[in-house]
Amino acid sequence: MSGLVTGDAVVLGLQPARLPSRALAVLIDLVVVWAAYLLISLGLAVATASLDDAAGMAVSIASFLLVLVGAPIAVETLSHGRSLGKLACGLRVVRDDGGPVRFRHALVRGAMGVVEILMTFGVVACVASLVSERGRRLGDVFAGTLVVRERIPAARVPAVPPPPPWLVGRFAGLDLSAVPETLWLEIRQYLTRARELDPVVGRRLAERLADELVTRTGTPPPAGVPADAYLAGVVAERQARDARRAFAPGAGAGAGVSAPFSGSGVPSAVAGMSAGPGVPSGSGVPTGAVPSSVGAPPGSSSPVSPSPVVDPVAEPAARPTGFAPPA
Repeated sequence: MSGLVTGDAVVLGLQPARLPSRALAVLIDLVVVWAAYLLISLGLAVATASLDDAAGMAVSIASFLLVLVGAPIAVETLSHGRSLGKLACGLRVVRDDGGPVRFRHALVRGAMGVVEILMTFGVVACVASLVSERGRRLGDVFAGTLVVRERIPAARVPAVPPPPPWLVGRFAGLDLSAVPETLWLEIRQYLTRARELDPVVGRRLAERLADELVTRTGTPPPAGVPADAYLAGVVAERQARDARRAFAPGAGAGAGVSAPFSGSGVPSAVAGMSAGPGVPSGSGVPTGAVPSSVGAPPGSSSPVSPSPVVDPVAEPAARPTGFAPPA
């Protein structure tokens, strides 16, 4: 990784492009530019056949400067450092501080590219890239730019092997709240590299990790379960819990709400309550505080119509108190 530092003292993790990828990108750009230059030159030769030699030479020089020099500068400026070849190879031109290039950067790089790429057939650019620590050519040095890689292959994280089928669900009641993340990381690393370790060393390491896990959870493993299988089962249980928390329907609800809710938005424990017969209206008992089954005659089949549910968080003055003020 490159040690680029921005103005805010932030170290950028940019990986400079090396000579093979840069050479391939330049080759693609040169093929496209030279093909366009030849087509334009043929068209101009036919269009200026009636002109004299001096006018034809001026048109040729103008087409050379516009196509082979001006076009790459314009493309690099408008695309913020990504020409066709760099886009195909996953490269990009940035400033030394990691910011996008401007017209002046592209102009300096294009002007120096005529000397070190076109006139010397890329020899000077190759030597400068090999000598430079970051693989920069002379145009990059004078312009204050750097060619970096945009597409970096992501590191493959090995998956944790699953536990034996007969251990799935055996640790559902295990308390894992006291297990630190460092221990989880050690267990994961062991499980992903268990096949690469020596059998004796792997068994000792598994036993040590299992002892630490038992110390944190306070529950010994089942009798006859090997240490590596115990570790795999506990890790699988933790992953299952994390998945249930992440994909639970009420995962985004506020903390502390544990009562289930019905489809009408009223808690089911409150929605199932209604005032039953035999409860006087002025007795001081709030409506909805008595289940519907209270006061119903035995064997009665007529349903009791539910009363409106009082909001449990309403103001105290809005609740019936049963107190009559003196006349």
